[in-house]
Amino acid sequence: MACTTDYIEFICQVLSPLGEVRSRKMMGDYIIYVNEKCVITACDNCAYIKKLKCIEPLMGGAETGYAYEGAKESYILDFEDQRKVREIISTLWDNLPFPKKKK
Repeated sequence: MACTTDYIEFICQVLSPLGEVRSRKMMGDYIIYVNEKCVITACDNCAYIKKLKCIEPLMGGAETGYAYEGAKESYILDFEDQRKVREIISTLWDNLPFPKKKK
């Protein structure tokens, strides 16, 4: 099952205070960017984020899963506390590289 546009719009709305937010559809699922860094992979109406040490304290006890077959294990982001979601994504953003420029 692919993500619904309503779910993607909801994620983008929640993250909008962090800056420029955009989504990119990829094979039925989506990548969500904040200020040009890829922060969320959305599959089957579920938001996956990289498991990095910098967000471990914020993600204590969070569910984990795989966005797609062959993917690395990721945290599953719970949007119940939107302020916490923005804190998690902001911390994650600070520790992720910008995508490499295509030549």
